[in-house]
Amino acid sequence: MDLMGMMGKLKETQNKIEETKKRLDTVLVDEQSTDGLFKVTLTANRKVTAVTIADELLEDKEQLEDYIIMVLNKAIENATKVNEAELDAVAKMDMPMIPGMDNLFK
Repeated sequence: MDLMGMMGKLKETQNKIEETKKRLDTVLVDEQSTDGLFKVTLTANRKVTAVTIADELLEDKEQLEDYIIMVLNKAIENATKVNEAELDAVAKMDMPMIPGMDNLFK
C-alpha cells in the first residue's frame, strides 16, 4: 500500500470536491407552485437567488406564507439532491480504495 500515493489522491479528491462546490453555486434549481403564482430559484448549494410573487398573492398573507413554505421546501429538497449527487460522483470517482473503508461512500 503506497501511503504517500494515497495521501496525494485524497488531496486531489478534496480539491475536486471544493471545485465542484464552487461550480454548484452556478447550477440553478427552479421551483414554482402548481399554479405558477410563486416561483423561487436556488443554487445547488441551496442559496436563494430569485423569488417571484404574483400580485394576487400579496392580497392574502396566509396563502403567501403557505406558498413560500411549500415551494421553498421543494426547491431545497431538489437542490440538495443535485448537490449530493454531484459531490458523491466526485468522491466515488476519485477516492482511492482504502482497506476497510470501501463501504464509506455507498
